[in-house]
Amino acid sequence: MEFHEGDKVEVCSKQEGFLGSYYTATVVKKLDLNSFAVQYTNLVEEEDMSKLLIETVSADEVRPVPPRIKFGSGFSAFDKVDAFDNDGWWAGKVTGQRGPLYFVYFETTGDEIGYHVSRLRIHLDWANGKWVSSKNMVS
Repeated sequence: MEFHEGDKVEVCSKQEGFLGSYYTATVVKKLDLNSFAVQYTNLVEEEDMSKLLIETVSADEVRPVPPRIKFGSGFSAFDKVDAFDNDGWWAGKVTGQRGPLYFVYFETTGDEIGYHVSRLRIHLDWANGKWVSSKNMVS
């Protein structure tokens, strides 16, 4: 997919401990056919925490921001979701619900954490230029 300066995107982390998490960013510049400079929305520079982090990323780490999907009455057990935590979106599966909290299991870490519904979204994969959901809600 073609991205241009100013486009809102999500960047997949390939760093150990962050594998599979996505962080919102804005394309600052297309550097060549296979890389972009992006400025993250929530990540800051280590040396100066008042500055948003700008980083060079490869094109295969960048995808459009997923569409917002209304999910009606909430999530069910085993639904694939993304949970907003540690400044990014992390993929997991719903394991249960208690009041306003949904419990999400993360295969990559083995953790199960409770999240308010406002911090969850339906998990979508970007494949062949379109969004794909296990619930077939997006085409």
